[in-house]
Amino acid sequence: MISPCILVVASEPAIVHSLNAMLADCSYRAEESQIGAEAIARVQRNPIPDLVFFELGSGDGGGLQTLRQLRSSHPDLKVVVLSAKGDTRLVVDAIRLGAHDYLNVPLRETELQRVLVHHLADQGSEGVAGPADRIEEFEEGQFFVAASPVMRKVRVQAELLANIDMPVLILGESGTGKEVTAQLIHELSPRSKGKFLKVNCAALPGELLERELFGYECGAFTGATQTKAGKFELCQKGTILLDEVGEMSANLQARLLHVLRDKQFFRLGGENMIEVDVRILAATNIKVEEAVQERRFREDLYYSLSAFTITLPPLRERQEEIPMLLRYLMGRMATQYSRPAARFSPTLIEACQRYPWPGNLRELENFVKRFLVMGDEAMAMAELKAIGRQNHVVLDVPSAPVPPLATTTISQAPTTQWKSVLHTLKAETEVNAISRALEKTRWNRKEAAHLLRISYRGLLYKIQQYELTPPTAYASAFVKGERWKGNG
Repeated sequence: MISPCILVVASEPAIVHSLNAMLADCSYRAEESQIGAEAIARVQRNPIPDLVFFELGSGDGGGLQTLRQLRSSHPDLKVVVLSAKGDTRLVVDAIRLGAHDYLNVPLRETELQRVLVHHLADQGSEGVAGPADRIEEFEEGQFFVAASPVMRKVRVQAELLANIDMPVLILGESGTGKEVTAQLIHELSPRSKGKFLKVNCAALPGELLERELFGYECGAFTGATQTKAGKFELCQKGTILLDEVGEMSANLQARLLHVLRDKQFFRLGGENMIEVDVRILAATNIKVEEAVQERRFREDLYYSLSAFTITLPPLRERQEEIPMLLRYLMGRMATQYSRPAARFSPTLIEACQRYPWPGNLRELENFVKRFLVMGDEAMAMAELKAIGRQNHVVLDVPSAPVPPLATTTISQAPTTQWKSVLHTLKAETEVNAISRALEKTRWNRKEAAHLLRISYRGLLYKIQQYELTPPTAYASAFVKGERWKGNG
């Protein structure tokens, strides 16, 4: 086996000597280079380094500038940065520039061995799948897949940030996997033995959300018959995800900022300050910078939450993952519903890759469910083509009667089980369609009803049936005791 080419880029003699000695103990030899022009010139020559250990320096900008140039000229170059312990800012900047890993100085041999195994284990062994090339499963059916370059980069960022105890802001369209990315960060972090709790900031009105997050004392309000701890207390030593944080009210934004800065808060109605040790991750599908400019989101809170930002691409920008996702979801759902897995033909897979999936992974999951139930490829193809042709959202209701299912693929299944499955699929499809229409019209229900091609009264009934509530940004249009204030 050819020995890997390792390059050490550093200006501190003590770091160079220590690293070379440890590498020699692991049977590796390394070249040395100074930060700056010498390092840039070295990576232009063959052999291209398989791994670069890069000292960030004192933070004068020279190290980061050299790193930027190295990554620009060789985007695939594997770089492990060396930084003084606690110098979080420099490490975060290096991760933004594409660093694959980091080590704290003074170096520890066990950590160095971990990095060498992780980044050089596949030298000379093509096709070896690492964590970024397989599907990682979590509790409650959550999974993370990184079979595309952009998602492999997200996986690397999540792994690096897991060990840096700082807030992370996760951005992306609805259904792209923001929650599971947050869970991945938690599972890879030193806090993994603690709790991981999620709070949907758009699902609760401001007062209820405040009680949920911070808890309350007995007698704090009418009905508060006993003291209750909030999510921040319950998540002590763990990680909390504030989903749809962009919908949080101004008052709660101020309280959250206080927790981020001071690591303490009061319960509602309380007098004693509560110290809290919890990592805060936040996610949203809104354009946060626009919300800051429009003063809907505090600028200081935005900068506190976005010490590092991970942006998840929509499914249409990682189409190479769709075949793997289709097979994985089909296998999982076939097991869940005790049914033989339906086969995806190459033609259907190609059609799925061409379809834009505006609902992202959630929409893909529902599509696979329907295909498992119906087992009709022609119907699945027609569905993709029909929705793809439309520029607006419509409810997924067939215009012609569907042939009796008992004579097709589900004839052997218990009737009550499949009635339940079909009822769930219908409800999920309607909720997704209605939610997209309401979001597109900024919760103008008359316009949404027009888009959905149903009556206004019918839409009101569906909103009540599925207990849909407007995000905080639109809540001012609602008045307690009235259905709608303004233009519908």
